[in-house]
Parts: sequence; structure tokens; C-alpha cells
Amino acid sequence: MTLFAFTVRRTLAAAPMVIVMIVVNFLLLKAVPGDLVDVMAGESGIATAEQMADLRARFGLDRSALDQFQAYLSQLLRFDLGFSFRYNRPIADLVLERLPATALLVTVAVLAAVAVGVAAGVLAGRRPGGRFDRAVSVLSSLIFAVPSFWIGLVGIVLFAVQLRWLPIGGYATVGAPGAGWPHAVDVAAHLVLPAATLGLGYAALYARVTRAAVIETSRLDFVRTARAKGISETRVTLRHILRNALLPVVTLSGLKLGSMLGGAVVETVFSWPGLGRLAFEAVADRDVNLLLSLFLCNSLLVIVMGILVDVSYAALDPRIEVTA
Repeated sequence: MTLFAFTVRRTLAAAPMVIVMIVVNFLLLKAVPGDLVDVMAGESGIATAEQMADLRARFGLDRSALDQFQAYLSQLLRFDLGFSFRYNRPIADLVLERLPATALLVTVAVLAAVAVGVAAGVLAGRRPGGRFDRAVSVLSSLIFAVPSFWIGLVGIVLFAVQLRWLPIGGYATVGAPGAGWPHAVDVAAHLVLPAATLGLGYAALYARVTRAAVIETSRLDFVRTARAKGISETRVTLRHILRNALLPVVTLSGLKLGSMLGGAVVETVFSWPGLGRLAFEAVADRDVNLLLSLFLCNSLLVIVMGILVDVSYAALDPRIEVTA
């Protein structure tokens, strides 16, 4: 089967999954008590029952769940994500506005985590039971046990408040140039802490997975044959062991890249203007329309990344054929 045919078949196979996710997301969000009108009334403190009823009628919240779902499906068929009454803007504009910040954060965090985690996992797996292996195991376990928001807060206190090496949060300095190298350097400085916080947990996971894969692959017959031929250990590791050990890392990296909302806590801690923070605000505001669109976009991206991961397997391991 050709690569194009495989991609088409995987895409068609994902269609029922998307439909199920749309239905499940809608039902879950409708089951949550309260709505946007309750939040707005609580903020004003003076809203009457008549005013709240008028707002629900204006937002379409007074309609039955079935009618709301039909209206939502009708919007999706027109490729319309709907309207956020909280922000008083089309949801597509909000998503496109926040997407670059999230894409930058997640991409940098995942790439840095892959570099650090794979390197640590390979070195630990080459000498299992050694000092470096024990250090990697202990350190990765500690990172798993510590919440990401706590790591972020410690980073803010240490590097932003005490040492003043990095900004506390945000995407860029207010009033700074909005283009050119000064802007790029400013954004990079603001990116260090959130990317490091998000990537640290990823790196610990990649290190553990790579270590296990390296140890398992090292015991296979083709690796023993390569060593028996007198090939250097470095070449055996890079050309034979690492290429096979990277398969689970590719899977995990693809899923992390596809999860736009995975860094919601980190984005909130560092006031990073991304989709994760937007989702957090939508939950607090009970903005169902916005949450439905964010969940849908995240689900679609995860499916796309899953297909790309499957295709990349064939490039990493020639023994794997692209089949549906």
C-alpha cells in the first residue's frame, strides 16, 4: 500500500472517532452545572432574574440540549467554530490568535526534552546499574512526583525574583519593540522558564522510555552480530540501537506535540497567552462554545499527529511496512 493510500484510509477511519468525541464533549460540558450567565451575574452582583433570562435567550442557553447540539453541528458543517459571548469575538479568531504562542511553547519544550531525555536514556541504558543510570532513575522519579506548577513557581522565585536572570511571565515585555531581533530575544527570554518547566517532565519520561528501549534492544541478535563484526560501540549504539529505541519516543513526542491543551497549568502559572490558558479561562467562565471548539481542535490535532507518527515509523525502521 502506498503512503498516500495509507494516509487516506487512516483519515477516513478517524472520522467516526471525531464524531464520537464531538458528542461526548458536548454531553460532558452540558452536564456541568452553571453557565456563562451565572458567571456574569455573579460578577455584576446586581443582575435580576429577568436580566439573566434575557441573556440566556440571547445566547441560546434557554433552548433544549438537543436543539443546542443541532445548532452546534450545523455550525461545524459550515466550518464555523461559533461565537464566544464572553470575549464577544468569533472563536476562530481567538484560536488563531493564541495558537502561535502555544505552538512555540510546546515545540520548544518537546524538542528540548527529546534532546535531553534521549541522551540521558542512551547513556543510562548502555551501562544499566551504573552510577549515571541510578542518578537518571532517581532524578526522573523525583520529577514525576513533583507537580509542574510547583516547579514553575520555584523557577520564578529562583531565576526571576532572586537572581533576576529571566522575566517572571508573559509573552514579551510591554512596550518593547514588536519586530526584529530585539523582539525575538525578548520572546526567547520569556520562553525559557515555561518551556523548561513543561519540558522537564517530558524529558524525564523520554529518559525512562529510552533507557528501557536501549536495554531491550541491546540484547537482540542483530546487535550482538554487529558487535561480533568488530563495529565500534558508538556506531552500534547510534546506528542500530538508537534507531530502534527511538520508536516509543517518536510516539510520545507526537502525542505531546498534538496536545495543545497539555500545558494549560504551565501557561496559567507564567501568564503565557496560549490555548491552554484560554481553555483555563473558558472553564472558569463556563464558556461552553469556546471549550467545545478548543476540545475539537485539540482532538483533531492529536489524530493528525497520530497518523504522522505511524508514517514516521516506516522511515525509522525499514522492517515496518505502511499498512492499514
